Amino acid sequence: MSEAASEPAPDIKPPDPAPRRYPSTIGGLLYLVALAGVITGLGVAALDDWRTGVRVVAASLAFAAGCRLVLPSRQAGMLAVRHRAFDVPLLLVVAGLIWFLAGDIPQQPF
Repeated sequence: MSEAASEPAPDIKPPDPAPRRYPSTIGGLLYLVALAGVITGLGVAALDDWRTGVRVVAASLAFAAGCRLVLPSRQAGMLAVRHRAFDVPLLLVVAGLIWFLAGDIPQQPF
């Protein structure tokens, strides 16, 4: 065994990486906007009129679908789960069903 192989490597520090920007894409920012809309809708549903809150959630999902539709895949950030042809229809169908159910469920007496 040679001495060079048993000696520890000198302390070489890698260069400091550039500070990361959060979010790093416009899609990441739009994802956070859509997420804030969903959280707001859930808060409205819990504290006030549930139909209005659920419709805010549906509108936020439709907003996310629109953003996913127009943004290139490289810039979509967390809005891109699979392919655009899968993401957009899924978000629109879920948003439409939620909106429909919010209006279709009859008002119940307390």
